[in-house]
Amino acid sequence: MKKVKDFFELIKFSHTLFALPFALISMLISANGIPNTKTIFWLLVAMVSARSTAMAFNRLIDRKIDGLNPRTCVRHMPSGKLSMIEILTFILITAGIFIFSSGMLNNLALILSPVALAIIYFYSYTKYFTSWSHLFLGLSLAIAPVGSCVAVSGTITLASLVLGTAVIFWVAGFDILYACQDYEFDKRYGLYSIVVRYGIKRALSISLVFHIIMVILLIIFGILVKLGVIYLTGVIVTGFLIIYQHRLVKPDDISRVNTAFFTANGIISIILMLTTYVDFFV
Repeated sequence: MKKVKDFFELIKFSHTLFALPFALISMLISANGIPNTKTIFWLLVAMVSARSTAMAFNRLIDRKIDGLNPRTCVRHMPSGKLSMIEILTFILITAGIFIFSSGMLNNLALILSPVALAIIYFYSYTKYFTSWSHLFLGLSLAIAPVGSCVAVSGTITLASLVLGTAVIFWVAGFDILYACQDYEFDKRYGLYSIVVRYGIKRALSISLVFHIIMVILLIIFGILVKLGVIYLTGVIVTGFLIIYQHRLVKPDDISRVNTAFFTANGIISIILMLTTYVDFFV
């Protein structure tokens, strides 16, 4: 049970909340309603296993740099709570579950499953060579709504791509905020980020631009799939939460980054999902 607890902490299972609501939004729209129980089950298995293998792989790749960072040196690999063999075994098992669950959905999902794994694994290397690594993280999470569309319809629609692109800019925007707390460390050890390249003040402006693009794309998504006032209300609330999020993090005070990162973004994804479902059925 201790090992199970360690693995749940390793992959930060609670953070599944960020991408899962967007997958469920795409599922609803792509299926034009609630799909059958089998599809929902295997979709959820695919979502959780994909995120689990991605997070574990990221921890594996970052184990050395995590050990040097005072903020992350207590993580499971640097502290010795979990060994490399245990992490590798976990990565292989969860990757296998993801591929199997994709096959249980449909042929296109199975064919694209290795592509999805390649994208989410590749992100872990980007911070070592590009300042735009935040967009690659966004791309990794954007697989959720696009993959959900593939799962229930066997196709990739324009609406799912628009929603996925909104996720890219949403995630990249809040990841820039999160990276502010490691500015000095990343700069010292040669890691790449928009924060390191442009400084905290300009990085916060870029993050805000990304979030504005996200809101615009959410509006376009609503128009494409003919959602109404209730959904638009959710987008407006999202806009206010983004403003709140950016007011929390200032160039000279990043002490409330975690509140902006965890609380605001968790609420945003849930609000968008709830208002989409209510709008669709009402």
